[in-house]
Amino acid sequence: MTDTSASSPYRVLARKYRPQTFTDLVGQEVMVRTLTSAIRTERLPHAFVLTGVRGVGKTSTARIIAKAMNCTGRGDGPTEDPCGTCEHCVAISEDRHVDVLEMDAASHTGVDGIRDLIDGVRYAPVSGRYKVYIIDEVHMLSTNAFNALLKTLEEPPPHAMFVFATTEVRRIPVTVLSRCMRFDLRRIEAESLVDHLARICEHEVIEIERGALDIIARAAEGSVRDALSLLDQAATLAGEDVSVDRVRDMLGLADRVQMYGLLEQVLHGHVAAALGTFSELVGAGAEPDLIVEDLLTLTHWLTRVKVVPDSLKDPAVAETDRTRGERLATNLSMPILTRAWQILLKGLSEVRSAPSPSEAAEMVIVRLGYAASLPVPAEIIRQLREADSGAMATEPGDTSDTVVRSVATSSVTGDATLPATAESAAAMAVPPLTQESDPVLTGQEASQSAHGRALPDFDSVIAFVREMKEPILETNLRNNVHLVSFAPGRIELRLDDKAERDLTSRLGTLLSEGTGRRWVVSVSQAEGAPTLNQQAVSAERDRRAQIEQHPLVRKALDPFPGAEVREIRDVTLVPSADADEISEVLKEEEES
Repeated sequence: MTDTSASSPYRVLARKYRPQTFTDLVGQEVMVRTLTSAIRTERLPHAFVLTGVRGVGKTSTARIIAKAMNCTGRGDGPTEDPCGTCEHCVAISEDRHVDVLEMDAASHTGVDGIRDLIDGVRYAPVSGRYKVYIIDEVHMLSTNAFNALLKTLEEPPPHAMFVFATTEVRRIPVTVLSRCMRFDLRRIEAESLVDHLARICEHEVIEIERGALDIIARAAEGSVRDALSLLDQAATLAGEDVSVDRVRDMLGLADRVQMYGLLEQVLHGHVAAALGTFSELVGAGAEPDLIVEDLLTLTHWLTRVKVVPDSLKDPAVAETDRTRGERLATNLSMPILTRAWQILLKGLSEVRSAPSPSEAAEMVIVRLGYAASLPVPAEIIRQLREADSGAMATEPGDTSDTVVRSVATSSVTGDATLPATAESAAAMAVPPLTQESDPVLTGQEASQSAHGRALPDFDSVIAFVREMKEPILETNLRNNVHLVSFAPGRIELRLDDKAERDLTSRLGTLLSEGTGRRWVVSVSQAEGAPTLNQQAVSAERDRRAQIEQHPLVRKALDPFPGAEVREIRDVTLVPSADADEISEVLKEEEES
């Protein structure tokens, strides 16, 4: 890291502590090992692609590569440890080296800029060993500009090297990527970033609380540059003594302890108290969307603690997260936490797009608070068992043999997690029937097996047509014809407008050839019966109405106002579906 004397003009921390060597790069150990090894063994590519989020060191790495290729302070060739004091290192650091050309692709997207660059590639370096071309935000180049680069990247002169930096590597054509060595720079872990900031604060004589550094590191989201900018801002606002409260006020964040209190109030259904806490947080300067985001973060932390209890032993975990997190995670079940995550995640997008973020955030809190009183799947199953322990052991043919398989979303709450809850309750109540698949026959095999078969009714005719692999004809028979009369060997049909005109002749020929007897299929003008599809829809409607009035189904739907039956499936109870098996299902549901 570089430093300046006290008489030098002030430079922001992000520039003052910009990495100058590979060892200065924070959190990029894998890339550094690969690059230094390539330089040491002289196995260097002619083109690099450095990709990663903002502020992780892409452009700084490109400049360090340029120094490594041109440094003269460590010998006669490229070095993995540029000295930083020779003529070339100093010139590159000051962005004035004649053989190191930097171009911002966001400002030069067209092909003309690339042509100018390519025209100069063929000429030897003026003073250094290599000409290094650094193109920042390379994904902004136009298609024509990328195409102009391809030939040069394919056969570059030995003295030229290209280093591309981008935040969106997927927008770079594959033809360009295939000609480069790619390095993915990682987001900096919060702990490493805090240690890095602490060293800078010690060097700059900035008194800052460790908790304040934690907040800055989390807000930077893995970006060293963003973290240094926030630290600079905090030091400017608060002077040389930076506290947690000052940093929270600066970033518009809520107090961590208050956030735990808010989450606890919401998940226990104390909506009025939660709205009061929310108002206090907003009044103290916290942004509504950041409050919801913090609730999401806490929900994730509690879920992680519940799944991986050893997370509490991490020394980097704050004391508040350790004590409050352990207590809340113990008292909350996994279904409640996952439901809270879904509501908050959907609510966050609503808050960010709403005309009044504060009002939208309050509605998210109300929704989450009232959802807390809704039962989880295991509770619904237990209530159903207690209310009607014998309902699942009815005689075959009773409507209790039928279970609700899916429940619609409640129009009152609009919560996307509600149907899953009711669906789980119904689906877990009785195991579904397993049916064996019908054997698949070829056309010839089907014809041979049907030869001499008796077709006693119209349904058997439909089954025969399906076996003969005539899907278009079957569709017409189900949807576009009305049966007027049926007798073995003779069928009368009324055709709808959508029915194919040659339907009767095709059906008669198929039946005659397939059964070995003569069939006459004629068209009638009589009304006839409804189509098979209309009959199925009517039967399903009547069946749903009957099922919805069953006591067991009513008990499953009542906790969700506005819910309705969407699908009905027949099941067959087997002797093994006894209380022990259902208890095991309940246990698995609670554990999940």
